[in-house]
Amino acid sequence: MSDSGPKQVDDPDYHHVNHTAAQTCGWTANALRGEGRCYKNTFYGIQSHRCIQMTPVVKCNERCVFCWRDHAGHAYELDDVAWDDPEAVVDASIELQRKLLSGFGGNDEVPRRVFDEAMEPRHVAISLDGEPTLYPYLPELIEAFHDRDITTFLVSNGTRPEVLADCDPTQLYVSVDAADRHTFDRTVGAVEDDAWERLLDTLDVLAAKDDTRTVIRTTLVDGVNMHTPEWYAVLCERADVDFVEMKAYMYVGHSRGRLDHENMPSHDEVRAFTEAVGEFLPDHDAYREVPESRVALLARDEDTWVPKLKGGSEFWR
Repeated sequence: MSDSGPKQVDDPDYHHVNHTAAQTCGWTANALRGEGRCYKNTFYGIQSHRCIQMTPVVKCNERCVFCWRDHAGHAYELDDVAWDDPEAVVDASIELQRKLLSGFGGNDEVPRRVFDEAMEPRHVAISLDGEPTLYPYLPELIEAFHDRDITTFLVSNGTRPEVLADCDPTQLYVSVDAADRHTFDRTVGAVEDDAWERLLDTLDVLAAKDDTRTVIRTTLVDGVNMHTPEWYAVLCERADVDFVEMKAYMYVGHSRGRLDHENMPSHDEVRAFTEAVGEFLPDHDAYREVPESRVALLARDEDTWVPKLKGGSEFWR
């Protein structure tokens, strides 16, 4: 039995407009009913009921062993794709979100004010599926969201450093799911031979970011990548990131055909490993955790909220 909170369904029924896909996160539904919010609210101040979870491309160039998605659907031949315009992607994302949440308007458990707010999303997580840097207009897409006063969290596997160099989201996550090449190869299953080298180049891109909040995120898989915490710290130092997130692998979806239930670490194990990494990152001495999501955070400063979200309604804190 898992205590990790809402998760994606095993076979996601994405809602599409052309290449843009969106799906309601379980935390969004919970927040509408007043039944809890995503850990990103605790860590960064994101209002879960106003958050879109979307992707401009359902393609990926990695086959992570812990991924809950079906790798067979991730073939990534892109030569003949007629890509959506960034403004069209923003329109589609908002349209899809409103459609997905429309049924909550008649739910007595959802206050009308909260529902009305949800119809005007203020945040987007570009992280639903696939690798967003495969979308050729990603920097322009982020700016298009910002032009509508929507904050952006971009999650990437770091295999396109040249694209990320031009992206300035509100917060940029890069997945670092191994601290050495051997573990990387057996954990990530990259399609491209130079994926590890490109990831290292991406760490240098992160270090050069002055106005973008940066995060290294690791999915911890017991028996696979939970070793050499000092090596993870070296990579975090190289990237000079603002935050280090460590989250437990969850035994759901298609990952169950690749891993066992025992590969899912407890929150105590996540906390212990995060603290072990933190011993080698003395500048990241602020610690946060959300046990129900099995996630822990190391930060430079005690105040981890996105600056523009400070001073929001105390109801959502």
